[in-house]
Order: sequence, then structure tokens, then C-alpha cells
Amino acid sequence: MSKVIKSQLRKIKQYKQINEQFNSSTVQPMKIQAKIHKFTALLFCLILSGCGIYNFTGTGQIDAETFQVNYFLNNAELVEPGIERTFTTQLQDLIQGQTSLNLTNTNADLVYEGEITQYRISPMTATAEQTAAQNRLYIAINVRFTNRKNPDDDFEKTFSHFYDYPANDQLIGPRLTSALEEIYERITQDVFNASLAKW
Repeated sequence: MSKVIKSQLRKIKQYKQINEQFNSSTVQPMKIQAKIHKFTALLFCLILSGCGIYNFTGTGQIDAETFQVNYFLNNAELVEPGIERTFTTQLQDLIQGQTSLNLTNTNADLVYEGEITQYRISPMTATAEQTAAQNRLYIAINVRFTNRKNPDDDFEKTFSHFYDYPANDQLIGPRLTSALEEIYERITQDVFNASLAKW
């Protein structure tokens, strides 16, 4: 009986030695790994705090707190009702979604205003690649941007884009909605880039 106990004690002792060797070989790398993680987190914090407040959309630091988008007028010869309201709203939504600026109706640091100057539908000239006849909706919008904190950034520019669709289709309902979405998505992003991202 005592031989069995001694044998078991010997095995336990061997197990403890093996366990200690294993722990000493894995604990050291784990300590180093933990230090590397802490150092990386500290470095990341220093980079962010040293560079000011950044938006993760490529705008960099914005020296403003508020913005306003005045109602864009529809001065195009061919008038499609409601497109000016849709553009105004989409520009507001884009700026709110990509910055931390607060939307206001008056006395904002940044002001966007202007008018739709062109809304025209024209037939496309046939090309070798294009077998079916197509029409093109073209929209141009004149934008005045005012930065009350930095007047050097002020500008007045025309932004435009187009949408091609089959000539047999009527540009109404869902077709018109998707055309406006595509055109306005491009124009609002171009306005945003010109005013805030400086691209």
C-alpha cells in the first residue's frame, strides 16, 4: 500500500514539475504580448489626441460647429416639381451623416445655398456599343458655400451629373426617383468634398 502511495506521490511531483516548466515557458510570452497590446493602444490614443478631432470620412478637422442648408430654388427652364426640396434634404442628410456638425436654420458657421439651373432631357447619339436608343437626364446646380469662420474657403460653383435610361421609358414614378437619387448622390458628395474634404 505504501509503495502505491509513494508511486502516486512521485507521479504527482513529476506532474507538478512538468506543469511549472510549461507555465514558465508560456507566461513570459503572454506578458510580452500584453505589453505590446498596451503600447499599441497608448500609441493609437496619442495619434488621435495629437491630431485634433477627425471625422472618419476623410474630412479632417472641421473648424465649425453648425451648418445650414438654405432652400435651393428651381430656376431650370424645364421645371420638375419637388426636385429642389429633395436636393436640399439630401444635402442636409449627407452632411449630418458624415460630420458631427449641428444643423441650424440661422447664423450657422457654414452656409449652403443656391439654385437648380438646368434640368433637361435629351436623346443620346447612337454609338457602336450602344444598340438601344437612350435618353439622358442632366441636372446642374449652382452652389454658394460660405464659411463664416474662414472666408478663404468660400466658393460659388456649378455641380452637375446625368442619368441615362432607355428612350422607350417614361421618366416618372420609380424611374424618376432612382434617376434623382443617383444624380443627387453624386452632386451632394461633390459639394461635400469641395466644401469640407477639400478634394
